[in-house]
Amino acid sequence: METLKDRFHQYWLLARFDKPIGILILLWPTLWALWIAGNGHPDTLVLTVFVAGVVLMRAAGCVINDYADKDFDPHVDRTKLRPIAAGKVTPREALIVFAVLCLTAFGLVLTMNWYTIALSFIGAFLAASYPFMKRFTHLPQAYLGAAFGFAVPMAFAAQTNEIPLVGWILYLAVLLWALVYDTMYAMVDIDDDLKIGVKSTAILFGKRVREITGGLQIVILGLLITVGVMQQLSWPYYGGLLAASVLAVYQQKLIFHFDKPNCFKAFLNNNWFGLVVFVGIVLAYGL
Repeated sequence: METLKDRFHQYWLLARFDKPIGILILLWPTLWALWIAGNGHPDTLVLTVFVAGVVLMRAAGCVINDYADKDFDPHVDRTKLRPIAAGKVTPREALIVFAVLCLTAFGLVLTMNWYTIALSFIGAFLAASYPFMKRFTHLPQAYLGAAFGFAVPMAFAAQTNEIPLVGWILYLAVLLWALVYDTMYAMVDIDDDLKIGVKSTAILFGKRVREITGGLQIVILGLLITVGVMQQLSWPYYGGLLAASVLAVYQQKLIFHFDKPNCFKAFLNNNWFGLVVFVGIVLAYGL
């Protein structure tokens, strides 16, 4: 007989709390924005709310993604054991878990200023609608970037009550970064996606995926350099970007032969990309 503990374990798996890599990849750009908006000293309450919000909204995004893909996941090797696909959690339960996570996150946002609260509705809409985009467009990875990068303008709004130009430039860099790493992730599923009719940038870019993602990585680094110049950040920031550029080259090496395990490694490596940029920002403000 299933216990309450077993049920909550399935919800834990549904929200992907057992795989924190997604939390980290979303957390790094949020921390970039908070440190820049706060000139190296983000408000403690704002920092706490945004870190918790990233954890909750990433979990909510995973839940609504599995709900949206409930008819696809059973046919994909990598996803067929997910709780909904495996019949361990019902679609109705998933919607309840999604609602609880979103409402909890919204409760945290209510401690922020009205500008941030207003922006949270846009962020929530983007996060909830993203999983359905793969049915209609070959650019769901760009939509993912718009959704989960939205913490960047929200962070500026919470910290400064405005979104300056540098905030939008950073948002664009984060959006493109998500497009790149989620394309690498989509390369792992490309055969299954073609079979079941799901769209992705990995399919759209085809044999040019390496050149296009490589070009986008150059643009991302250019945008991050622009942020550094606008904020007059000192040399450790550029040291962080140099380390990030080395990691970008390594990621291109991993995806070069379209080997699926290595494409997944390239996706995972973006955690370190986010980390080295953040370390550069912290050290730049520290000096």
